[in-house]
Amino acid sequence: MCDYSLHAVATRPAQVGETIVTTTFRGTSTRGFASEADMSVAVCLLPGTELAFADNVRYDNRWIWTRTINSRVGKFGKVDPHIPDRHHDAVEFPDGKYVLVTQLVEGQRATVLQLPVTQPLGEHKPQVVTERQSTITRLPTG
Repeated sequence: MCDYSLHAVATRPAQVGETIVTTTFRGTSTRGFASEADMSVAVCLLPGTELAFADNVRYDNRWIWTRTINSRVGKFGKVDPHIPDRHHDAVEFPDGKYVLVTQLVEGQRATVLQLPVTQPLGEHKPQVVTERQSTITRLPTG
């Protein structure tokens, strides 16, 4: 939910409809999302969470220049999760490009549009619909 480098920071899960802000957390060199109400608590996102940014997204590579992605919507995900001790949290954009969350310029606001559906395995049961002597099994989507 939150990058490995934020284990020493207080965290909480994101909520649909809330505005979150990119920030650098005290005592770390890692950027992430926080609530406008409490910038000291990291707001953690599940892979698949959809975001709408207030402006086109700006990011940097820890260099002098910042870059802008001409998009205001993105989906949170993980990049190279099998490689330890590396930043994994990223936002993917409609053109297929992604930016690590730790590279997002501070102070950008985003609204949490939608959280991914999470249900333990086994809770979905196929629904059988009969119509004109035929049986259709509907499998869960998502």
